[in-house]
Amino acid sequence: MKTTTHTVNFDMDRTPYASRNKTWHRTRMIVNKALQITVGLVLGLVLGVSTVWALSANEIMEKVDARDDGDRSIAEMEMVLIDKSGNRRVRKIRSFGRDQGEDTQSVMLFMEPADVRDTGFLTFDYDAPEADDDQWLYLPALRKVKRIATGDKTGSFMGSDFSYSDMTKPNLEDYKFQLLKESEVRGHPIWVIGRTPVSQDVIEETGYTKSILYVRKDNFVVVRAIHFLDGGKKRKYLDVIQLKQIDGIWVATETHMTTKRGKTTLHKTIIRQHNMRFNQELEDSLFTTRRLEKGL
Repeated sequence: MKTTTHTVNFDMDRTPYASRNKTWHRTRMIVNKALQITVGLVLGLVLGVSTVWALSANEIMEKVDARDDGDRSIAEMEMVLIDKSGNRRVRKIRSFGRDQGEDTQSVMLFMEPADVRDTGFLTFDYDAPEADDDQWLYLPALRKVKRIATGDKTGSFMGSDFSYSDMTKPNLEDYKFQLLKESEVRGHPIWVIGRTPVSQDVIEETGYTKSILYVRKDNFVVVRAIHFLDGGKKRKYLDVIQLKQIDGIWVATETHMTTKRGKTTLHKTIIRQHNMRFNQELEDSLFTTRRLEKGL
């Protein structure tokens, strides 16, 4: 029997298959490219967020230090002093502040009550870490301007829980910082930063052996702090109760400072700021010791 051999022309069948295969590869390339772009965008967002969250303690504190706190300011202040029995004394103050290059100058003039009226406090807060900040206090009863010596800056400012040292910005170079954890204060995400003085000189000037700072992540404002006092079991607790934006500047409009020994409250100070205004016309003569003697 004769066997008939059938030859299949694969070239004829391959043409439509190759066309389909080529189209499939092109579609796959387009899909892969789209996925790559999408993944890239997602990773960009994630990495962008993680960059903010991955700041070191030093970087966080540098942003705290560099935060815009306004210029040429005028405000009315109320200082409430509360003793351990709950007795209150209220003092009314007018405050003025301005920038001089990288330095800051401020003056506080006491208006009420009568026993502190015309008391004035002038501060030159220098940006250079090697420069000692200058502070002067005018007491009308003595009719004399007194310069606050470095060794006296741990003392109470006008009977409050704030020291003279608290009235100036700390120099970052004087401390070591450590990121302890992340948490929340009044619903706002914060960093908890440990701050330790680098030398005994810093401890003697500030009175603090260490501090724990609570820094808001959205604006780099220290909204709480715990200060451990040198030579005892006392601690001071700073708490910013109200924080508002005024002309784009974050301002602590109500701040509490409480001194405790263990769980016992020894004394408390409340500072409220009202009618805060920035970019005001301020005379140079306002920031002088002679003006302290004149008062308002």
